[in-house]
Amino acid sequence: MPLTLIKGTFQLLGAAPDGDSVRFYPDDPAATKNAGLRVRLNSRGGMQLRLDAIDALETHYRPRGGEMLHQPASLGTAAADRLVSLLGFTSVTRDEDGVVTAAKPEKVAGHILTRFADKYGRAVAFAFPGQRPGRSVDGSDVFLDAKTLKNSVNFQLVSEGLTYPTFYSLLYVDLRQALADAASSARSSGSGVWASDVTTSGFRLRSRAQLQDELVLLPKLFRRLADYLALDETGGVSLAGFAHFLDTRDDRLFTVPDGHSTELATLVEVKRQTVKLVVPPERIVFVEA
Repeated sequence: MPLTLIKGTFQLLGAAPDGDSVRFYPDDPAATKNAGLRVRLNSRGGMQLRLDAIDALETHYRPRGGEMLHQPASLGTAAADRLVSLLGFTSVTRDEDGVVTAAKPEKVAGHILTRFADKYGRAVAFAFPGQRPGRSVDGSDVFLDAKTLKNSVNFQLVSEGLTYPTFYSLLYVDLRQALADAASSARSSGSGVWASDVTTSGFRLRSRAQLQDELVLLPKLFRRLADYLALDETGGVSLAGFAHFLDTRDDRLFTVPDGHSTELATLVEVKRQTVKLVVPPERIVFVEA
């Protein structure tokens, strides 16, 4: 899979990295522009990464018109802590809002492989600590295969069961298959989120507190539930309109290996207060918006 190599440093101070996003500062300030990437940079030239193909439990998610929410904190924190550890940081201190106030070292050399930005201006990337082996030039196109993929923090987080596989259509097939296999192995061993996951087994929603503190499920499904519940100002949790709500969202996808083109609404079974995803997450490929 040809991707653009961008060298730089990972930095945490003042940011709130979670299990699938972190701040990255290119060595070359013009790196993203030269690569034709529509990435939003802060005043110091840093960009937010969205780690490709993975989704960690939400540590701070605010649905439109709603309050800040989270998924079970211990697993969300575990993914965030493991991400910064894999990059090479130690002694990371955060405030009550999850913002990093201290870290050793303050910056860590690394590189990313990317080829596009999402609608929020985040570079969708595979992240690696240290320098890329060989003589690849900063800003050049390089080929990422399944073997090299295993050195990325993306792959390691999936293989340890700390993040869910969440695939989009611009991800190449060989990389997707390697990540799917890693997720399947993590599920079989009951690692991380898979020890308590209820995404495909189903769950009965009783309260908003339960959604935040007890239920371990695919973050995209959590976000859709949170968005739906935020429409009810009374604080209720009735799912009477959830299926219709999903049908109004533009969550287009196809399933593998059959290639069935459909929408998320058709894969989420809602029966009164019970919800479940009828297809394992690694068999779903969302169409990139």
